[in-house]
Amino acid sequence: MNATPENLLRRCRDFRWEGVEARLYKEEPGASFRAISRHALFDDAALGCELRYFEMAPGGHSSLERHEHTHAVMILRGRGHCLLGTAVHRVAAFDLLTIPAWTWHQFRATEGAAFGFLCMVNRNRDRPSLPNAEELAVLRATPSVAAFLDGDRPAELSRR
Repeated sequence: MNATPENLLRRCRDFRWEGVEARLYKEEPGASFRAISRHALFDDAALGCELRYFEMAPGGHSSLERHEHTHAVMILRGRGHCLLGTAVHRVAAFDLLTIPAWTWHQFRATEGAAFGFLCMVNRNRDRPSLPNAEELAVLRATPSVAAFLDGDRPAELSRR
């Protein structure tokens, strides 16, 4: 099958695509995030999924959240750290993460460079859940998670 304008999305410059606008990351009240945009690349009812690109400026971060749906994230640009449950991981271009249902997660860009990733999710999905004070206290009981949430890069991860 030959590609037609309806099923071909062309790159127009680094990490931007023709006809795809950068949008607000999210609109949930109370969600804490910084310097991040969302780009909807693909939405297919028959396949039942969406593919989105998120990009953070240096020092930016996504919200700390969890939800019922599982999703996959592939880092495309830069370096950063990801909180996944109670573990903090250093991530870089072409790393692929699977985020299980109801798992706390957050991405943070490393200072000095933009950080971008693709995210594949169910088309019909629940809204993210933000941590309450008790859940945040449980997460902060792990020292590396507390340091991550405070914006520190764990030294042992930064050396890898």
